Amino acid sequence: MDKKYDFRKTEKELQDLWEEEGIYRYQNGRDRKVFSIDTPPPTVSGKLHIGHVFSYTQAEMIARYKRMRGYDVFYPFGFDDNGLPTERLVEKDSGIRAADMPGSLFRDKCMETIAAYEADFKSMWQRLGLSVDWSLQYQTVSDDTRRISQRAFLELVKQKRAYRKESPVLWCTQCRTSIAQAELEMKEQESVFNYLAFEAEGETLLIATTRPELLYGCVCVFVNPEDERYRHLAGKKARVPLYGFEIPVLTDEQASMDKGTGAVMCATYGDTADTAWCEKHGLPYKRVICPDGTIDQEVPLIGGMKIRQAREAILQELEKDGALVRREEMTHMVAVHERCGTDVEIIPSSQWYIDVLSEKERFLAAADEIRWHPAHMKSRYISWVENLKWDWCISRQRYFGVPFPVWYCKSCKEPVFAEEDRLPVNPAEEGPGKTCRCGCREFIPETAVFDTWATSSVSPLINARYKEADDRSGEILPMGMRHQAHEIIRTWAFYTIVRSLYHTGSIPWKDIMISGFVLAKPGEKISKSKSNGGLSPMELIETHSADAIRYWAAGAKLGTDTFFSEEDLRPSKRFLNKLYNASRFALMHLEDYRPGEGTEPVLLPADLWILERVKETVTDAEALLEEYETGQARKIIDELFWEDFCDYYIEIVKERLYQPEKHGAGERAGAQYALYHTLLGILKLYAIYVPYITDYIYRSYFREFEKEVSLHCLLWTAEKPDSQLLAFGNHLKEVIAGVRKEKTERQESMKEPIPQLVITCPGKLMKFYKKSEKDIMACTSAEKIIFRN
Repeated sequence: MDKKYDFRKTEKELQDLWEEEGIYRYQNGRDRKVFSIDTPPPTVSGKLHIGHVFSYTQAEMIARYKRMRGYDVFYPFGFDDNGLPTERLVEKDSGIRAADMPGSLFRDKCMETIAAYEADFKSMWQRLGLSVDWSLQYQTVSDDTRRISQRAFLELVKQKRAYRKESPVLWCTQCRTSIAQAELEMKEQESVFNYLAFEAEGETLLIATTRPELLYGCVCVFVNPEDERYRHLAGKKARVPLYGFEIPVLTDEQASMDKGTGAVMCATYGDTADTAWCEKHGLPYKRVICPDGTIDQEVPLIGGMKIRQAREAILQELEKDGALVRREEMTHMVAVHERCGTDVEIIPSSQWYIDVLSEKERFLAAADEIRWHPAHMKSRYISWVENLKWDWCISRQRYFGVPFPVWYCKSCKEPVFAEEDRLPVNPAEEGPGKTCRCGCREFIPETAVFDTWATSSVSPLINARYKEADDRSGEILPMGMRHQAHEIIRTWAFYTIVRSLYHTGSIPWKDIMISGFVLAKPGEKISKSKSNGGLSPMELIETHSADAIRYWAAGAKLGTDTFFSEEDLRPSKRFLNKLYNASRFALMHLEDYRPGEGTEPVLLPADLWILERVKETVTDAEALLEEYETGQARKIIDELFWEDFCDYYIEIVKERLYQPEKHGAGERAGAQYALYHTLLGILKLYAIYVPYITDYIYRSYFREFEKEVSLHCLLWTAEKPDSQLLAFGNHLKEVIAGVRKEKTERQESMKEPIPQLVITCPGKLMKFYKKSEKDIMACTSAEKIIFRN
C-alpha cells in the first residue's frame, strides 16, 4: 500500500475495474435467489444536488449488503425524462417556448437536451460508486417504455378503470395543463375577506369572499339549514351586485355558520366545495376563468384581464357601486401547483382518469401487505388514501411525454384505440390504421400526453419488461424493495401500488425504504429550484472523495431529515484516514504471513475475543440492515473498528507483533491470524459504505489469498459469537481503560511502569486472564499482575 491514499486515481481505476469485470451484473437468478430493487428514476429537470446523493446512497448500501449476503441483485437505473419538468428545463436552457414551435421540433430539442443531462447524471452516479447494473438502464421516453406504458393504459381501458369524461378539473394556468390531487401543495397566503352586499327579499345579505373576480360566475348562495339568521331566505332569490342577475338561496349542511357571515356564494368554480355543491344540487356552469389564466371575454367589466388584475378591478367597481361594505385581512391556506407554485384553478375540461375512489379499501389493505421502513411512514399513505376526493387525472396538455394511443372518430366522436401490435404510437403523426365502428375513416388525434407519474408509476412493469418478448415478471415481481423520499408517498408510492394491483393483482414490492430530506438550514429543503445545495455532487466528490460523501450519507437515521454543509464531511475524512492507516499498520505486520502456511498460530484470548466481536457485529449489523437502518448499522461497525480494533486490540498485540522473540513465533502468528481475519471482516462490513477504499485495501493484500477479484464478491457470513469471550473482552477493556484513566489523571505517560496491577474478575473469566498475562503487561506496562475473584 502507498504511504498516502490517492482517492482521485483509485476511485476512477476501481470504477473501470468493476465495470470491466461485471461485478454488479444481474445473472437472471440462475444460481442465487433474486433481490430486486425499484430505483426512483430521477427527473431530468436540472442539476442534481446533495439531497439526491443522500437518499440514493442510503438505498445503494442495501443493494451492496444484499449482494454480499448472497443474493443475485437486480438493481436497475432509470431516468424520468418526459413531462412538464423536462419541458420547463428545455425552455429555460434553450430560451424557447414549447407553445411557439411545432411539436416535433420541440420534442427533438427535448431529446437533445436530456441526452446531455443524462450523460452527466450517469457519470456522477457511477463516480459515487452506485453498484447499478447499467445494462438495465431505461428512460421513460424510450420506445420500449412508451410501449409498456401505452399497453398498460389500454389494459385499464379494457378493465373500465381508465375513462374519459368532461368535468371540473384541477388546472394550472401557468403550465396550462390539468393536474392531479397529488400535485397540490397547500401554501399559506395573505388574503382579504371582502364583504359584499347582495340583496334578498328587500334586505341586504352580506357575503364574504376572497374571490370577488368570480362574481359573474355566481350560481347560488348557500346557507346552513340550522342557521336561524337565514332560514327565512331559503328558497328565495338573491340579486348579485354589479351584474344584477338573480340566483337562488339554497341550504346545505356543509355551509359553515362560523366562517365569514355564514352565507356563502357558490361560483363556478371557486374551490372544491363549489364543484361538490354544483354536482350535488345540479347547478349550471358559468364560465369565468379561461385555461390561460385570463377572465373570459364575455364577462362584463373584467373580461380579458388576468386573474389578479381582474380582482383589483372588480373591487374598484364594487366600491364605486357601494356594494363593498368592508374588507378584513386574513391568512388562509391556498392550493398551489407543486411544480410552479401557481394558485390552482378549477375549470371544466375533458380529461382521462384512472378510477381510484372505488378501490380505496383495496389500497388500504395493500398497505398492510408491505413492510414500511420506517414503520410510521405507513400512516402517511393511509391518511392520503382515506382522504382521496378525486379520481386520478392522468392526461396533461403538454408536448413532451408519452402520447395517449387514442384517436376520436370525426363522425361519431367515439374513441378509437391503437392495436397492441402497433405500439408505441404517436396519434399526432399517424392514424389508427382501421375504420371506426360507424364506418368513418377520419379521426382526430388525442393531443394530450400521460402525466409523468402515469409512466413512472409502472416502473416495476418497466423493470419486468411487462408483456414484452423478454418478460421477466416471474423473476423480479413483486420487487424486493422500493426506495424513495417521504414527500412522494402520495404520488409515486400510491400510484405504483394502484397500477401494480390493477395490472398484476399483487403489491409492487415487499418492502419500501423511505428516506428523509437534506436541509440547507432549519426548515429549508435543498432543492434544484432554490439553488441552495452548495457545491454540486461531482464537485464534492472531486474535492472530498466519493467514500467521504457516502460515509456521511449513512449517518442519519432512516426517514429523518438532516442538514448538510461541507464541514459535515470532516468526520468522514478522519474515518477514512484512520481506516487507511490502521490497515497499513496491520498489513505491515502481515507481510510475512501466509494463511495456512508457516508457524502454527497460537490464539490467545484477546485474539479469540476480537474474532468473536467481528461475528457479533456482523450479526447485529445484519439485523439492522434487514430493517434498512444503514445509519444504525454503521454506528455499531464504527464501534468495532474505532474502539475494539484500534483502541484496544492493536494496542494489546503490538508487542507480540514487534517482539516475537519475547512472546514466541506461535503467539505472533496467532496475532497475525486474528489481525488478518479481523481486518478482512471489518473491510467486508465497511464495503457497503465506502466501497472504493475498502476494495483498494483488499486488492493491495487480501486478493492474493481470497482469490476473488474484488472485495465486493465476498460474502458476509453470520455466526453466533461466544458469549464468554465477549464478556472477557468487555471486562478487559474496562481494566485497560481504568489504567489509562489513572495515568492520565496523574499526567503520566502511558508507558510509565506500574509496579503491581491487581485485576478483580469473575471466576468464569479467570482462565482467559491467566492466558493473557503477558498481553496485559505489555499494553499496561505492568511489572506484576495479581488476579483476584
